[in-house]
Amino acid sequence: MHGLIAPHGGELVDRVLEGEERDAAEEQAADLPQVALNARAISDLELIATGAFSPLEGFMNRETYLRVVKDMRLSDGLPWSLPITLAVDAAEAERLKPGHDVALLNPHGDLLAVLHLEEAYPYDKQEEARLVYRTEEDTHPGVLYLYQRGDVLLAGPVSLVRRSILKGFEPYSVEPRALRRQFADRGWRTIVAFQTRNPIHRAHEYIQKCALELMDGLLVHPLVGRTKLDDVPNWVRLECYRVLLENYYPKERALLTAFPGAMRYAGPREAIFHALVRKNYGCTHFIVGRDHAGVGSYYGTYDAQHIFGEFDRDDLGITPLFFEHTFYCEACGAMASPKTCPHDESSRIALSGTRVREILADGSLLPEEVTRPEVARVLREWAQEQKNQVS
Repeated sequence: MHGLIAPHGGELVDRVLEGEERDAAEEQAADLPQVALNARAISDLELIATGAFSPLEGFMNRETYLRVVKDMRLSDGLPWSLPITLAVDAAEAERLKPGHDVALLNPHGDLLAVLHLEEAYPYDKQEEARLVYRTEEDTHPGVLYLYQRGDVLLAGPVSLVRRSILKGFEPYSVEPRALRRQFADRGWRTIVAFQTRNPIHRAHEYIQKCALELMDGLLVHPLVGRTKLDDVPNWVRLECYRVLLENYYPKERALLTAFPGAMRYAGPREAIFHALVRKNYGCTHFIVGRDHAGVGSYYGTYDAQHIFGEFDRDDLGITPLFFEHTFYCEACGAMASPKTCPHDESSRIALSGTRVREILADGSLLPEEVTRPEVARVLREWAQEQKNQVS
């Protein structure tokens, strides 16, 4: 669309079948071998087909997979930091033949797509863990998922037959092409994206609004796909974002839509990945804060910012905006960061995750210096529901 940033690779992929093509694929799929997908594979399939993972048209072949794992590049040299693959066990792979199609189903047995199988190949899980996640420890959730996957990867382009929009998220599920249209209709040319898997707090709000001062628009794009079991549920997070934007953001300059991707917890590599995906949605800038996509102590506080220095900005095509840790300073009487606040730690209000959980479990509201009252009420109600279910 005129005036918007080009998708990664130049064109927005579209592998969604419509009309007669869709009907024909459904009819032919009845006679195809079948592979059932889990939640993460379903989300990857959807994002490939709708163009969010452009220029990918399917699950990666061996050449592309190895280049991505080792060099963070696709086979043509285009930057890409995470492998997008479909794994099955060896016995399941034995009954599939490259050159033939495979029906991809959801766990209920419904047809989602057709995989035009080009290759089935083994892979080194330890090498992927070491290079992508920077650890081979299975206490890392991304590594644990990797080790539990099948030992053979299936490669080839996909043709999507049925969309898999998460139930309850329909109003917020906007694919890249449609979101780009919204940006164009609003006259936005510079758009900054904010990725999160956590409820928005005052620090998030502060860096978003700092960025928005320089941009035409802000896309708050929370990840609502599969995350760790102890993360706050996606519907709670989305409600937090909704009440915050409704009360504290200019409606003509901020949008809230959901990103149906799954978390990898790959830290620095996932920061690059999240930026490239938002480029496909039409964003020109991407916020990278402290420990982006991190987990535990596997990555340095600002490793996810440093990794952008390994790429030429023109190759990425989207501009990262780096922010340090932000907090409420009682002496300043405002949100601040180490770049703007001269006061020491004693003036800075910061709550650990443990303390936040204690406050919520007690039925209290989080302080306004940490989160807005409307968000605090959403979190308290959810915490009390959890407590009542346990008791």
